[in-house]
Amino acid sequence: MPRTMAAIEEQNYSLNERTQLLLKVLVESYISEGQPQGSRTLARKSALEISPATVRNVMADLEDFGFVESPHTSAGRIPTTKGYRLFVDTMLKVQPITTDVVSQMKENLDPSQNVNGLVESASTLLSGLTGMAGVVTLPRIERAEFRHIEFLPLSEHRVLAILVMNQREVQNRILQADRDYTEAELQQAANYINELCAGQDLVAARQKILQELDRLREHMNDLMRSAVEMGEQVFSGSGKSDYVVVGQTNLMEFDDLSDIEKLRSLFEAFSQKREFLRLLDRCICADGVQIFIGQESGYAVLDDCSVITSPYTVDDEVMGVLAVVGPTRMSYNRVIPIVDLTARLLGEALNTRN
Repeated sequence: MPRTMAAIEEQNYSLNERTQLLLKVLVESYISEGQPQGSRTLARKSALEISPATVRNVMADLEDFGFVESPHTSAGRIPTTKGYRLFVDTMLKVQPITTDVVSQMKENLDPSQNVNGLVESASTLLSGLTGMAGVVTLPRIERAEFRHIEFLPLSEHRVLAILVMNQREVQNRILQADRDYTEAELQQAANYINELCAGQDLVAARQKILQELDRLREHMNDLMRSAVEMGEQVFSGSGKSDYVVVGQTNLMEFDDLSDIEKLRSLFEAFSQKREFLRLLDRCICADGVQIFIGQESGYAVLDDCSVITSPYTVDDEVMGVLAVVGPTRMSYNRVIPIVDLTARLLGEALNTRN
C-alpha cells in the first residue's frame, strides 16, 4: 500500500538534494528508455557538474538504501519498488491532459449508454489512452430497487431471467432448473415473484424470498417452490462484484512482462477475478488515486506490475473502482491523471443517467 508521509519523510531524510535529483533522473530515464543507467550517462543527464566517479558513489549509497539495484555485475542501475515509491510520492509531477483528449474521453463516456456500456467504454478508454490493461468494476447494486422479473425457457433445463432494476437497468441471468418449464409456467412464476418483491431493494427482496422459501416449503406446490428457488438464484447473484477488463494483450508488448509463465499467470488472474477484486475492494474507501507498485499489492502475480486505481462515485456514494494495470516501468506522470479523470467522468455520466 502507499506509505504514509511520515514513513516517506523518515526514508527521505538522509538523501540530500543532489542524491534525490540523481535518483529522479535515473527513474525517469529508465521509464523512458527501459535500459539500466550508467554513471557517465546520469552525470550528463543530470546537468550537475560532477564526475562519473561521484555518481558511482551516490549510486552505491542508493543501492545500500534499497532504492536502486544493478541487474548485472557491470551494468548500470535500475529503480527498485522502493525507488519507484519514493519517486512517485515525492518527486513526480503529473502531466496535464490535453483538451483534445478530455473531449475524446467525454464523448466516449456518453450518458445515453446503459451502465454496462459506460463501464465497457471506461475500460476501453483506460486501455486505449495508456496502452495497458484497463479494469473497471461494475457499480455495486445492493441498493438497487427491484422493479420486475421475467423468465423465458431455454434448452437443457435452463431458464433466462430478465431482471429490471431502478428505472432502466436490466440484467440477464441464465439459471439451471430441475426440469423444462413452459412459457405459461414461467409467466406464473414471474407473476408470483413480482407480486412478492416489487419496489424493494435487492437485498430485502432476496431476504423475503428466503423467508418465503422457509415459511412455505412444505405447503407450496412444485411450481411456486421452483419460482422462489429461481428468484433466490437471481438475487444472490445480483449483488456480487464483477469487472470489465480491456487490453490484457497490451501487456505482452512490454519487455518487463514478456516472460510467458508470468503472462499466463497474469491472464489467469484476470480471468478468475477473485484476487483482483479483493485488491480493488481495498480501494473502495480510499480517497482518490491509489498506487500499488510491485509487491505492494500483496498479490504475487502482480510483483512486476503497478496498479493505479481510483474509485468512482454516484450521488456522492462510491459505487466502484477503476484501474490501469501495467509494468512497474510505466509513465506514472501520464497514467495517474488519466485514471483520475476517467473516474470522475464515469461518475458524472452515471449521475446524469440517474
